[in-house]
Amino acid sequence: MATSFLSRKPDSGLGNIGASPADPSRNIDWVLMTVQLTLTTLGVFIVFSASRTRIEADPYAFATRQVIFAIVGVVVMFVVMAFDYETWKERARFLYGLTLVLLVLLILLGIASGEDRISFDFGPFNVQPAELAKFTTLLMLAVYLAEERSEEVSYPRFLGGLMIVGAPAVLVVIQPDLGSASVIISVAMGVLLVAGAKARYIVMISVLSIATVGAAFLGRLVNDYQAARIRALLDPSAAGADERYQAENAMRAIGTGGVWGKGWLEGPLTNGRDIPVMWADFPFAAVGEQFGLVGCGTILGLLGIALVRVWRIAHLSRDLLGTYICAGVFTMLLWQTFQNVGMTLRIMPVTGLPLPFISYGGSGLIVYFAMFGLVQSVHMRRMR
Repeated sequence: MATSFLSRKPDSGLGNIGASPADPSRNIDWVLMTVQLTLTTLGVFIVFSASRTRIEADPYAFATRQVIFAIVGVVVMFVVMAFDYETWKERARFLYGLTLVLLVLLILLGIASGEDRISFDFGPFNVQPAELAKFTTLLMLAVYLAEERSEEVSYPRFLGGLMIVGAPAVLVVIQPDLGSASVIISVAMGVLLVAGAKARYIVMISVLSIATVGAAFLGRLVNDYQAARIRALLDPSAAGADERYQAENAMRAIGTGGVWGKGWLEGPLTNGRDIPVMWADFPFAAVGEQFGLVGCGTILGLLGIALVRVWRIAHLSRDLLGTYICAGVFTMLLWQTFQNVGMTLRIMPVTGLPLPFISYGGSGLIVYFAMFGLVQSVHMRRMR
């Protein structure tokens, strides 16, 4: 039975210095953890800069909450790290089933209230089941595919994996939250590619995903403002000024920052009220205007280092389960970064997907800490 490394008795008064090289506590990837915590710290400053003029009574409100979310995230990460990732196999089905129940309940509450809902509201804090779905769907899919122990995904196994991903993805689309649905689908593609799925299987997922989104539009499950965002990207001349307002100002902020930026808290666009919900949707615009090309390059460079470390751990994993978990986290981090930065640069539609570790939001930040905890657990136990 797997045990927590926190429960291990020290070998001597020197802590773990005399422990075996295979001891989990000696194999934390400190580079990955340092990058992660650095991004989170920078994110708090960016959230403060982007939100301080929005709540005159308490300019620190959003930044304070982000610090609380980060502290909770660190605790969650260490709890996940403390146990062998193999122990999550036993909990994957329960967590996945709980997620589906929460997604269905959220939709029913939305129908009862007559409005779209993507979160459970608890006063100042919201809980988004779609964020939990990213974690539990990845875990369930990785466990399911690792059971086959084959270098190539069989067609029956592929169909099973498709159903695992399809159920939460469709429920998230119905909310509607197209951005989170795209993350769940991208995770499936990443894991399936690493698992050896044939190219036609990936094409099938792509076609089904497009068909699902198309059906959501035809069935009027997608809000008018979401349709307007896509319209503003595909044909800006046909979109109204209000539909282009947020993205255009975000793009202007990036362009006016120059190489070094205008200084922290000194951005006319990003320290004013010209970009709605900037602290959650467009933090990269604040980085671009206030810290310039150097700041943008620093953020992207840190995220790039994180991607390299996660990919490295995937290769070092002792088994397929660890490899698939890391592949899913890698794909999720890559896709969300590309989507968020892309919508700021107006090469992707505005979907509201957060920039990992930078954007304001408790559910997303805590879930990312949990997923990086899983990756650390894979690295810590790679030599067993």
